[in-house]
Parts: sequence; C-alpha cells; structure tokens
Amino acid sequence: MKLKEDINPLLLQVFRSVVWVYSVITFIPRYFISGSGSNLERARRVKARSASGHPAGPYRAINSKDELLACVHPGVDTLDKMFEYAATLFPQRDCLGTREVLSEEDELQPNGKIFKKLILGNYNWLSYEEALHAAKCFGSGLAALGQKPQCNIAIFCETRAEWIVAAQACFMYNFPLVTLYATLGPAAIAHGLNETEVTHIITSKDLLQGRLKAILCDIPRLQHIIVVDSKRTSWTDMPRGILIYNMDTVKELGSNPDNIAVDRRQPEPSDIAVIMYTSGSTGIPKGVMISHGNIIAGITGMAERIPNLNETDTYIGYLPLAHVLELSAELVCISHGCRIGYSSPQTLADQSTKIKKGSKGDTSVLKPTLMAAVPEIMDRIYKNVMTKVEEMSKFQKTLFVLAYNYKMEQISKGYSTPLCDSLVFKRVRALLGGNTRILLSGGAPLSPATQRFMNVCLCCPVGQGYGLTETCGAGTISEIWDYSTGRVGAPLVCSEIKLKDWEEGGYYCTDKPNPRGEILIGGPNVTMGYYKTTNKICNDFFVDEDGQRWFCTGDIGEFHSDGCLKIIDRKKDLVKLQAGEYVSLGKVEAVLKNCSLIDNICAYANSDQSYVISFVVPNQKQLMTLAKQMEVKGTWEELCNSSQMEKEVLRIITEAAIAAKLERFEIPKKIRLSAEPWTPETGLVTDAFKLKRKELKSHYQEDIERMYGGK
Repeated sequence: MKLKEDINPLLLQVFRSVVWVYSVITFIPRYFISGSGSNLERARRVKARSASGHPAGPYRAINSKDELLACVHPGVDTLDKMFEYAATLFPQRDCLGTREVLSEEDELQPNGKIFKKLILGNYNWLSYEEALHAAKCFGSGLAALGQKPQCNIAIFCETRAEWIVAAQACFMYNFPLVTLYATLGPAAIAHGLNETEVTHIITSKDLLQGRLKAILCDIPRLQHIIVVDSKRTSWTDMPRGILIYNMDTVKELGSNPDNIAVDRRQPEPSDIAVIMYTSGSTGIPKGVMISHGNIIAGITGMAERIPNLNETDTYIGYLPLAHVLELSAELVCISHGCRIGYSSPQTLADQSTKIKKGSKGDTSVLKPTLMAAVPEIMDRIYKNVMTKVEEMSKFQKTLFVLAYNYKMEQISKGYSTPLCDSLVFKRVRALLGGNTRILLSGGAPLSPATQRFMNVCLCCPVGQGYGLTETCGAGTISEIWDYSTGRVGAPLVCSEIKLKDWEEGGYYCTDKPNPRGEILIGGPNVTMGYYKTTNKICNDFFVDEDGQRWFCTGDIGEFHSDGCLKIIDRKKDLVKLQAGEYVSLGKVEAVLKNCSLIDNICAYANSDQSYVISFVVPNQKQLMTLAKQMEVKGTWEELCNSSQMEKEVLRIITEAAIAAKLERFEIPKKIRLSAEPWTPETGLVTDAFKLKRKELKSHYQEDIERMYGGK
C-alpha cells in the first residue's frame, strides 16, 4: 500500500529524476553488497510442494520433503537435555536478564488518576551456567517439598526470568508444568488447578495477593505456594494447611547436599512437559498436553526459519510465557545460546505507560536483535507513528511519504535503501532499540498495511507465522526474504499441511487458481490432545494409517503456487446472513482495523438478519479531534454515547470498507462505540488480544437488540 503523495507534480518529477540518477550510480555496488539478486531469487523460489502431487497435499517444505525433522541437535530430544547442552556450549554467556528498579513514583494525571511510574537501571544477568545451577537447586527443593515426578505442578506468574528458571527445574525433574494465563478469571483459574490436581503452585507476590488468595479455598488439594519475588513477605489470613515459601528458600533447601545428591528421574521424549491452558476465546480454557518431543520438534522448525541464529543474538521477552508463541520463542533462543532480556508491555519503549518521562524503555537499553509480537501491538506502533506523520510539517511529511514509497518499491525488487534508512527511518527504528533484525508475528492475522509498515519503517523483515497451542505454535513461518503480505509462509521442516474440503463454506481442494480448504497440520510437533477431555481428542486430533498425528485447526487456507499458505477464513468466524451470503467476521475486522479511528473492532451478525453490525473501540485522540471538527462537546463517555458521533464514525468506516473493496453485505450497517478499551483484564479479549466473541456478545447484548431491533 503506497502512501498518498500530496506534492506538486513538477517537484515530484524532480524528486523522481534525482532518485533515478542516485539509483543508477549506486546500482552495481548495492547489487553485490546487498545480495539483492539472490534475495529476489530466494523470495520467488518454490518453498513447499505437495508430497502426493494432489492439490490437497500434504505440503512439505522443500528441505524436508523426505523426512520431517524433530531435533535441533542430535540426541537432544528432551528439554532438560537442551538446556544442559546450551549451558555446556555457552557456560559464561548471558542467559536471562532482569532490569533493576531504581525507584517508583506516583504521577497524578489530568483526569485525577494516579499512574505508577518507574525509573529503571541496567540489566542484571544470569549466565547459562548460573541459570542451570539455579534450576537444579529449585527442582531439588521442590522434590524435597514432596513434589513427585510425573505429578503436575502449576505456574501462575508474569513473564520474568524466574518463570524460565522454574520451568527448566520442572523439565529437569520430570514435573509436568501446568501453565495458566495471569489474566484468566477466578473460575477459570480454579478449574485449571483442580482439573490437574496440583498440590504445588509457583506464583508472584502480586498475583497471590490479587488473584489467587480469593480462590484458595476452592482448590482443596493445594498444599504449597512458592512465591518467586526476592523480597520476603509474611502472609496472613491464608487457609489452614497451605504453606508459603520464597523461591530463594526453596533453592537453598534444594542445594542441601542430601537433597541435591538424590537421583532425579529424567523425562522421556514422550513424557508430558507442559499442560498449557488455552486463553479461552471460545469458552472454558482447555489444557493442551505437550510432550518434551512435541516442543523440541516445534522449536526445531522455528529455528530453521531464523537465518544465522546464534549466541550473539538478544531476544526481548514481554509476551505472556503461558502463551505458546512466547514460550516457544524463548526456548528457540535458549537452544542456540542467545540471551533473553525481560520486559513488559508497560515498560517496553520510552513512551510506555510505566516509564517516567525522560527515562529509557527496555528496548532502548537492551537493543534486541530478535523480537516476537502479536498483531495488536504492531497495529498500535503503526497507528502511533502514522498519527505523528500526520502532525508533521508539510516538508517533513512529504519527505517521509516519498521515502516510504521509494523504499517499498525497492524492497519489492530485493534492494536495500541505506540512505532512506539512515536519514528518514532511523528514529522509527529506534522505537525497538535500533538493532532489530527479525520480528516474528503470531497469535492472529497481521494486516498487510501493518506488515508493510514494519518492513519499511523498522528496517527489518517480519516473519509472519501460523501455529496453535495444539501444534506447539509451529506450522508455518514466512522466510525473511519474502516481502509479500497477507501470507504466513511455507510449512516448517517439522510439520506438513493438507487441506480438507469444507462444503458448507464452499471451499474445495479443487478450487482454481489455488486449492482451498480447512487446514490440517501433521507432524511430531502435534500435541497429545486435551487433558481429561477424550471426546475432544476424537473431534480435533486423529492418527493416520502411517502413525502420523494430525490436528484439525478449523482455519481455512489456500496454497499458492510457490507453496506458501494464506489464511482466508475461519469456520467459527463464518456467518450465513438471511439472504444466504456468507460473511467472514475476521476478514471484516482485519480490513477495518487499519482505519486510524479504530483501536479495536468486533464484527457481529445474526443468521436471521440481513446485515452486519460492529462494536468499535475508537482511538481516543482521533475521536476527540473529529468531535472538535464537528463541534460536538462532552466527556469521552458522552462522545462514545453520542448518536451524532456514531453516525459520523460509521460514515468514515463505510468509506474505508468501500476503499478496501469489501462486498456490500460485509460492510457494517450499524455500530456501537465503546468508551471502555478491551484488555485481558476486562475479560473481552485473551492475553494474545484475540476477541472473545461469546463474552463480547453477552457484554453488548442490549446494543445488539437495539441495532437489530431498530430501537
């Protein structure tokens, strides 16, 4: 998508002439230095083929057509072996980094609210050798507290170094690790802990006080709580029979010669490593049973798509470790000796909500080379930068737009643009520390506009991936040389993909020009099924005649001629309207989220109605500006409840939908503006910011009746 060039045609022609002369002069040295010829060749080559020759597949990556890969390193087939392997190769290399908190301050906001602001120092690091020793001592301490091999233990904790140390301890001592999102509701947390019958749980001081304490009486088997914070705290009003320990205390217990000398029962590749509870976007969270072999296979596939991954790389960890994307990404880094510095969405950048003005955010200090992000976060960066572009002087804006369009044209040909990068995009690139060489996007579809923006302005490729908890997050990842948008790349070397006809939606493997159908993923990365839910195993998982495990994703995809996959629909997102037209709610949302007025949107349709409606979280700055232009006054809540503002926003959304070539029946006819943002804490989106459609429907039930009833 090119940006609109609002410039005098004569000046535009002069600019293009100068650029043409510059391009001709620098073409030969740039061609050989950047390797643009080979990059373009790599981008265009066939990346996967159907192993059967049939358009339904199964499709395999070209470099794994004979055999799917299941191990990163020979003989390293469990997670404890993987960590020990890395610690042997890189004993003194930085492994896990935590930033020092220098001070906390309360800052009064104009609206009367008080925000806590942090002043942070440098990162303090545990080496691989130190992290391995800490994990051994902690695992030994848990065993001394009565935790048994192959008996479940839970972790309910924010993303931090202690999470990985605790997880590695559990992997080493063969304690299956139950992971729960920190933002799940009380009933969902209690359900996961009771279903897995845990007696020990690892958590943080804040989560114990704020989330767990209220439901401890509902978890009758729980006996031991280990708090990871280093500051010792005395706990009162706890149910009788529950003992609370500090993580350091448990490590000290484990380091006792009598305890550390006890032989540990090492896991087999088929043993359960993690029972990962999903975010519950479609109801009560399900526990996905993931074996050591499953995770090793998944990270094998992911690592192969990251060129030159080695111990010089730095990864920034801030997404929930209870999500398969973050856990897999961090384990990929550990398997190659990278260092991992921890952050949070509130401290990530200089402008983040918890960073005191004038202080540095985590990316500025850590300067990561690798980063994973969900589309929600990338969309925010995109909208924030584009809003600032709109506020620039005409000269600055013109320079930015011309550079943007020029670079977009060049990268599509495989060329780099060092002059544009250093003169125009350097400040944007600095938002993520300035050293990022690969961004991995997963968890939800990334809009083409946002992906192209990241390619151009952050000066690094975006590897858009596709996977599910049920496949260890592994399925596909686009190659860094492939700058096409809207696709998720070819199957990883650990997995294969086939398409299954879905008659109801009208998707068939025989469709032209590209075969289409429900995506089925097979391979050693496909997990063992759902915990204590045998009926689900029958519906979603199956084993073929060759003994290969498969998972039916419910997503609809199409394979392009080069073997790359595109996600085009989802069974659960497809609604049949009264007149028989099928509407993909996900497609409508993906298109309209690019509108600068929209922070988030949920499309909704009833099968007994003839049109689509939507709930919209508007961008506060954009809506306030629009209200000022329309001379509409009021508080934020009053503006969102204003029928005049609703009507104007709907007009702008309709224009955006028409420009994006949505069908008439796909364009929302009525909307409801929401003053309340949708966060995991509200229960309306998951930790990965996926919409919880059931909860959103309940939340806006009165508005649905109004919009469909004409009230």
